[in-house]
Amino acid sequence: MLGKDLPVPLYHQLHADLLRRIRSGQLRPNDRLASENELARQYGVSKITVRHALRELALAGYIRREQGRGTFVGAPKLEQGPRELTSFTEEMRRHGYLASSRVLTQDVIASEGELAEKLKLGDSAPVFRLRRLRFADDDPMGVQTAHIPLDLAPGLAKENLGTHSLYELLAEKYGLIPWRAREIHYAVTTDRETAGLMGIPEGSPAMAAERITYLADGRPLELAQSVMRGDRYKILLDLAADRRGI
Repeated sequence: MLGKDLPVPLYHQLHADLLRRIRSGQLRPNDRLASENELARQYGVSKITVRHALRELALAGYIRREQGRGTFVGAPKLEQGPRELTSFTEEMRRHGYLASSRVLTQDVIASEGELAEKLKLGDSAPVFRLRRLRFADDDPMGVQTAHIPLDLAPGLAKENLGTHSLYELLAEKYGLIPWRAREIHYAVTTDRETAGLMGIPEGSPAMAAERITYLADGRPLELAQSVMRGDRYKILLDLAADRRGI
């Protein structure tokens, strides 16, 4: 039961107790939560209070709601932060997951506008485009689109990239080794198509990123754009004080 005489709102008390149970392992990833009616009875509160608490937990990625099935504890979030330059396949491998992909688009387009500018190409230069749904084990994690100047890897459009790491293929077959990259992150909400591909509700919070990867000689190798599930990723930053003035 919750403390109805406390100055803390009931929904916040319920949110805190459910979060405590999740973090302690009492409620484990993919466990189904009791129904709204049952939670209201257990905690002695209204269904509106329960819905408010569950909504806050869902927005933070601690639980997920599946239409017609119920509400489940979310899977642990993967930490993403400053690290060496790796592929999605290698990143998932380090977290103990088996990475796989489903190719959504694999074609050649003409560079123009921002694409041409970021890859330092002339207008209408051919660019290989690869859009994939990325999985960790069998769980969809995000949608990633890669753009690579076709003159760097002329046969890339014919490769089977549903089962191979793009970076591993570029290195082994074309001798193209990523040297450094610049990546920016920003928050988005998922549109209907992206949400459908990832199996989450439309409008769910997600993490987006854009990365430009360069070769050792400074030439852009890839422009990659990603939308990753907000309930499965979190950003970790290790910060140090600037001691030059100390």
